[in-house]
Amino acid sequence: MGTVKKDLLIGVLAALFATAAGGFLYVEYFSRVGFSETLQLIKDGDLYGKILSIAAIPNLFVFLIYIKKKQDNRAKGVLLTTIIIALTTLILKFI
Repeated sequence: MGTVKKDLLIGVLAALFATAAGGFLYVEYFSRVGFSETLQLIKDGDLYGKILSIAAIPNLFVFLIYIKKKQDNRAKGVLLTTIIIALTTLILKFI
């Protein structure tokens, strides 16, 4: 695996982890009810797209860190993942 592909994969994985962590932090700390109740409210209210877009916010910080460290290919991986998340959010909005 070439260095460019490896760096892109690292960026994608970092973005997925940041998104998962952002979603967990939102559900755990910013919700007024418990974790499982919040997940049920998300399911009942069909709020997947909204939660996914909020969960993707930490990707901005990961992207900026990679840019500052001049790790452009990793930043491209984060950007690619964020675009895919945005498209998924858009699709979920209209389904």
